[in-house]
Amino acid sequence: MLGLKAVTALGDDPTAAYILAKRANHVRVQAAALAWNRLGARVNTVSPGVIATAMAKAEADADADGHMLKMLDACGAGRPGTPGEIADAVAFLTGPEARYINGTDLLVDGGQAAWMRRHMRRPG
Repeated sequence: MLGLKAVTALGDDPTAAYILAKRANHVRVQAAALAWNRLGARVNTVSPGVIATAMAKAEADADADGHMLKMLDACGAGRPGTPGEIADAVAFLTGPEARYINGTDLLVDGGQAAWMRRHMRRPG
């Protein structure tokens, strides 16, 4: 993978690397969905937003201008998610209520990604 043009073009940008890895995982799950379905199983991904964990606290503490919390406030959530909320989403996806959900990503972020797609200015 390191030789792929999409990977080498990232250089040393950790944010771009994260975004590419996340998208690659989504594509991998979509590609595997049919094979898993034929085996009687499902495969999905969960994409959490800012979740109240020690890692998120460390990131927020290192964020001098409060960018992370400003985004949470702007998108309407006004708070980080909780580990329990992610567990609830996973429980739903693995339970019988979601038996027709396969090969998709469940975004659990309080609306942050939707807000960012519509309201954040892109460079250029």
